[in-house]
Amino acid sequence: MYTVGRKNYTVVAINTASKAGEWIKSRCGKHSNIKTKLSSHDLVTEVDRGCETMIRNLLQTYFPDHSFLGEEGVEVGPEASVKAVDSIQEAEYVWIVDPIDGTTNFVHGFPFYSVSIALAHKGEVILGVVYDPVHDEMFVAEKGKGAYLRGQKMEVSKENELSSSLLGTGFPVQENALATNLKGIQTLSNKVRNIRTTGSAALHLAYVAAGRMSGFWELELNAWDIAAGALLIKESGGNVTDTKGEPYQLCVRNVLATNGLIHHSLQKELANAEATGF
Repeated sequence: MYTVGRKNYTVVAINTASKAGEWIKSRCGKHSNIKTKLSSHDLVTEVDRGCETMIRNLLQTYFPDHSFLGEEGVEVGPEASVKAVDSIQEAEYVWIVDPIDGTTNFVHGFPFYSVSIALAHKGEVILGVVYDPVHDEMFVAEKGKGAYLRGQKMEVSKENELSSSLLGTGFPVQENALATNLKGIQTLSNKVRNIRTTGSAALHLAYVAAGRMSGFWELELNAWDIAAGALLIKESGGNVTDTKGEPYQLCVRNVLATNGLIHHSLQKELANAEATGF
C-alpha cells in the first residue's frame, strides 16, 4: 500500500490513473450519452466528462495549488486548444489530462484506449503516465529517471531502416488534416513494414517507448494527447519533434515520434510527400 506524500507526484499520478481506468472499464458498454464535437469521428460521452472530474478532484486533493488542463474543459476546435495551452505555458505546475484517449474505441467496445496524465513544470513535462485499463498496463516516466512498464525499464526499438519499421498514425478529425495525413500514409505504406491506425495517440506513443512500434506521427493533436507519451519516449531513448523536425514543446500539434534511428528518414519522407501539415 502506497503512502502518498504531498510531493510524491508519481505515486499520485499512478493511483489516479489506475482509479480512473478501472472506472472507465466498468462503464464500457454502459454509456448512454454520446455526442459529437468537430465531426461524427470526434466523440465524447458522459464517461469522458465524469472521468475528467474524478481525475481533477483526486489531483487537487493533493495539489490544490496546481493548474489543470483537461480535454473536456476546453472549448471545441484547434483555436481553443491552442489558446488553452498558451494560457498554462507559464504555470509553475500544471496537470495535462486526457481522461479517455480513444473515445471512439471505447464507445464501440474496441479494446484500445487509455488514460493520459502528464505534469509540466514551467512548460516542461516532468512526469508522464499512460494507463491502458483493458490490458492493465501502466506506462510511467519521470524526467531524468527513465520510463517503466511493470517495473521493467523500457527501451525503444532498434530498427534503423524504414523498411523494417512498424509505424503508427491516426486519422485527424479535421478534413484538411485528414487529407494531408492520408498522403503520408500512401507514401509510406510501401516503404515500411506496416502501418497501424488503432485510435489512441497516447497508447501509440507508449508503444513506441516500449519498443512495440518504431515510430508514430499524426497531425492536429492536442497537448493532452501527446504530453505524457512524449516523455515516455524521451526517457526510453527515442526522439520526439514536430513533423518539421523542430523540438517538442507543449504547443506542438503535428507530432513525429520515433526510436531515434529512423527519425530523419521518416521526417524526410513526410516532407517529400507534403504531409507534415505545415
